[in-house]
Parts: sequence; structure tokens; C-alpha cells
Amino acid sequence: MIDLISHIVKISSCRDRTEINAAVVDTLVSLFHPLSVTIFRCYSSKKKTILFACASYRAEARIIRNAYLPDHQHCRPIERDPLLNRCRKELSAVLDVQEDGSHRIVFPITRMDQPIYMLDITLPDSFSADKRITLMGLIEYFGNHIGLLDYGESDTLTGLASRKTFDKHLFELLGNSTADELLRGFMTPRTARRRGNNNGDTHWLAVCDIDHFKSVNDNFGHLIGDEVLIMVSQMMQHSFRFDDQLFRFGGEEFVALLQPTDETSAMATLERFRANIEQQTFSRVGHITISIGFSLLRENDTPTDVIDRADDALYFAKRHGRNRVCSYENLIASGQLTAHDLSKGEVEFF
Repeated sequence: MIDLISHIVKISSCRDRTEINAAVVDTLVSLFHPLSVTIFRCYSSKKKTILFACASYRAEARIIRNAYLPDHQHCRPIERDPLLNRCRKELSAVLDVQEDGSHRIVFPITRMDQPIYMLDITLPDSFSADKRITLMGLIEYFGNHIGLLDYGESDTLTGLASRKTFDKHLFELLGNSTADELLRGFMTPRTARRRGNNNGDTHWLAVCDIDHFKSVNDNFGHLIGDEVLIMVSQMMQHSFRFDDQLFRFGGEEFVALLQPTDETSAMATLERFRANIEQQTFSRVGHITISIGFSLLRENDTPTDVIDRADDALYFAKRHGRNRVCSYENLIASGQLTAHDLSKGEVEFF
């Protein structure tokens, strides 16, 4: 009992998803001696569910990966595993007896009738009923802790990540996170994600702003305005890839952090989102449009640096007709935006 309490105290002290996963794996291994453990983070859409194996224990080896940055090497569609897929459909714990007599159990952590995590545990057949009850209680605690974390990280209206979590996510992308420091001894070179990938692609940041949103609130009221924001956030989730990180900054402004890709693909993704908004009919309001500015992430960027560049591209889009996507780098290259010297002797683009 003392060991259980000490592990719960350790888990409860964590405020980072990666740290929480590490603490949960340690707890499961220490208390229950499973044959294997895998914690999957689930990314669900109307069409598919992708699983990211963000933490695991097998053959006395523990692997912890950055839970905020799903590594495609360790992602797979849920349909590839019948037991995991069954868990998704039933939204309850499922069990399968293996050929060696061990019991493989998958526990779902759900939100709004969708799995957000799955814990895949293989236990010896000698595992007692009392331990099973304790195990289920611990997993329920893990789910509650994740739920509180989600509540703290999410915008209450749209469910997207909130502005206050953006800096942490950006530093994760730039490879400067405390989680990377914590996991340095457990991560392989491929799991320590950085700004780009082996193809030379890079992350991109896009600032998206609903055009003339003030008139929506003025003409239809704030409740209808909130409905528009909710629908825009839902369309945003359907328009981007599962591992792109989406934020509501407040008001009618949204931000997307795109996973490594080239500029042409980034532009195509953002154009798809813009076109989806333009074609959608919003209740009582009719049609609205959105303007987008985006820029690549640079190695020494701060949150302010990259947001300022994307904002400059966004303001250009607003000044030149709205309902368009503008690349900061293209605007600089074409001379439509110019550079000026700062008093400190640095160069800033605007």
C-alpha cells in the first residue's frame, strides 16, 4: 500500500504528458510486473484513428517518447490490431488470452465517446483478482489525471489547445523542452524530434483569422459568434493532419503548427482549410472567409519571432482582399515585404 501511494504521489506531481507516461509505466512495472506495457495516444477523426506508441516496457527495456510530438515511425492505424480496434468500438476494457496463457488487456481512456489514450498490458496468468482491482483503479486515476491536464491545456469553447500552452508546444518542436532533457537517457536519435527531418522539410506556423468576425457578433450576437468559432475549430481539426498542433489564441484567431513538410505542401494544407471555410454554410450567418499568414520555424526562433513573421503575412493577406493564404518567405522573396534595420543592428522583416 505504501508503494502504491508513493507512486500515485509521483504521478500526481507531473504536469507534462511525457513525464506522466514515464511515471505510469514505472508504476505498472514496479507494482504489477507485467510482461509488457504500451501507452498509446489516440488521434481520432471521422475517418480513422491513429495510435502513437508514446511509452512502452518490454523485455526489461523502457522506452519513453515525446508525447507531444507523434513520431510517424511509431504511429499506426488502429485497424492493424484487432484487440485495440475492438477496444475503440466498445469503449471498455477488452481481454485476449495469448498462446502462452498470458492475458493481454487493453484499457481505454476516453473523452466525448472517443479514445484519447489506450493502455495495452500483458499480464501473467497467475495475476490475482485483488491486483486486477488495484490495476483498474490505478488506470482510472491515470485517466482522471489526463482529463484534468486536458482541461488545463484546452480552450474551453473550442476544445483546441489554448494560447497558454503554445509556448511549451513550440519549444517541444524546437527541441528545447524540459521533457527532452528528462528523457535524454531513454530516447533514440530518431525519437528526439527537431525542427526538420531528413528530407530537409521544416515545421511551419500559420496564423488564421476569421474575416470581419466583429460584424458576425454585431449582427447576430455573441452566441452565434461562439457557434461560428466552434464550427471553425471543428473544420480546422478535419482539414489538418492528425499530428499538426492546433490552437485557439483568443477571439477569432487560431494558430496551426504544421509538422515537417515542404512549403508547397504547407500551402496546399492551408489552402484546403481556407477553401473548406469558404464553402461551408454557417447557421444564420451564411458564408464567412478566413485569412492566413504562415512562416517556417527557424532554429533560434522564440514564440514572438515566428508569430510576428506569420502575422506580417496575415496582415498582408488582410490588406490585399482577405480570404487568402500568404507565405511570409514568398512575400520577402518577391519584394512585397521589405526588411529594415533595427536600432540594435539586427535585421527584422515586417
